[in-house]
Amino acid sequence: MTRFLVSEEKPDGFKLEDILKTIRKDILIRCGHIADDHRMEAEHVLSNNIKILHLLEQAIQLAEDSTQILDKAFGPSQASKGGPPRIGTDPAADLGGK
Repeated sequence: MTRFLVSEEKPDGFKLEDILKTIRKDILIRCGHIADDHRMEAEHVLSNNIKILHLLEQAIQLAEDSTQILDKAFGPSQASKGGPPRIGTDPAADLGGK
């Protein structure tokens, strides 16, 4: 069962790109709080955060690309309405429905 992402068991979950965008926003807010702190430690943390933001941007683009591929191939996801996954297998079916 997924904890945050949309799945059959969690139809009210989030799309991966939406979670990553929320994290990106939080990091940007933190960066704003430390941008004027010129101590070595703050500068180092800010530099790390900027690198993390770059990686998050790449991850967001990949997640959006996957969503576009799935939408094009199988139509919009119905998981939030209790529909089946567009790809993958049902773990219960793999166990003979148990």
